[in-house]
Amino acid sequence: MKKILAIILAVMMLIPSFAMAENIVKIGVFEPASGDSGAGGKQEMLGMQYANKVQPTVMIGDTEYTVQLVYADNASSTDKAPSAASELVNQGVSVVLGSYGSGVSIAGSPLFAEAGIPAIGVTCTNPQVTAGNTHYFRICFLDPFQGTVLANYAFKELGVTNAYTLGELGNDYDQGLIKYFTEAFTALGGTVMGDNFPNGTADFTPYITNAQMYGAQVVFAPCSIAYDTLIINQAAGQNAEFALLGSDTWDSNMILNAAAGTNLKIFVSTFYQEGGNPEFDNGFKAWLNDDAEAMTNNGGNDIIAAVSAMGYDAYFTALEALKAAGSTDSKAVNEALWNVTYEGVSGKIAFDEIGDAARDTAYIKTANTTTGAWDFVAVQGVN
Repeated sequence: MKKILAIILAVMMLIPSFAMAENIVKIGVFEPASGDSGAGGKQEMLGMQYANKVQPTVMIGDTEYTVQLVYADNASSTDKAPSAASELVNQGVSVVLGSYGSGVSIAGSPLFAEAGIPAIGVTCTNPQVTAGNTHYFRICFLDPFQGTVLANYAFKELGVTNAYTLGELGNDYDQGLIKYFTEAFTALGGTVMGDNFPNGTADFTPYITNAQMYGAQVVFAPCSIAYDTLIINQAAGQNAEFALLGSDTWDSNMILNAAAGTNLKIFVSTFYQEGGNPEFDNGFKAWLNDDAEAMTNNGGNDIIAAVSAMGYDAYFTALEALKAAGSTDSKAVNEALWNVTYEGVSGKIAFDEIGDAARDTAYIKTANTTTGAWDFVAVQGVN
């Protein structure tokens, strides 16, 4: 009998530790760690990982929970995105962050909707991500805004009137941005010619030749980083004189590395400019320099990509939703998100009736091909 009592007592003493171990809330990370957008996806995840290091717990009601990031690689593929989304559903996440890339976000969305799990888009800018549903939110500006901003900058600030567009066939992000840019640029009085390339293209010299033949003064190519770097290398090899105009996907160290030592003029729109929040900048850089894997995933240096700042903000937005919900139940978190506000490093975040963030400015910066860094140019709106 004494042995039995001793065993019961030992088990009872272990119960509190088990209970504490069970106080875990899971946040899904739906990002490309591989494929054409893998480099950008890794940088977006870095922001989430750093945020988790800064704030690894959250108070939900009267209970402190440890936040566990659960990863699923959508492989930059609309075909593979549903299975990655299903992985997160099966893991019982309360909310999802991602993805870098609108196409994969759209492809994974029905799985989250069916499971009643809300998703917070970080830099997926195509309007279709949030259109017609009540579970997908986002903290970034949208492509109609971004395309118009870039058209205004090209026409009014660069002073160009002839543009050439280049995008991947069937890519929602590329084609959406090209549409909005073209509409805005032609409305200003400019002329636009363009081509599309098939998936897996490695030789862009015919397209660069076409742009030169058309007399393009600027080439707008809102593509994935893997294609962007090829375009840069081959444009430099053909001594292209036109300016290269990139969307938020171009805000990457890989772009700077490809442009280094060339005579190309490269301008990009983005969500955040290093220097905007010194506390975040200094902490993030220190973390990168202490973590070899993180440094590698950032492209081998500590230059801050805007998507990292956005990943950081998305994580804290999710924490605010969990606190507001007072529960780890995904449906409660979904309902709470509509009224969440958060002052992030990239600016104030609040959601409209569609689930989109109210953003009215973008940062324009240029690649300094001598220093290998981004130089700030302007804060640009649609006017």
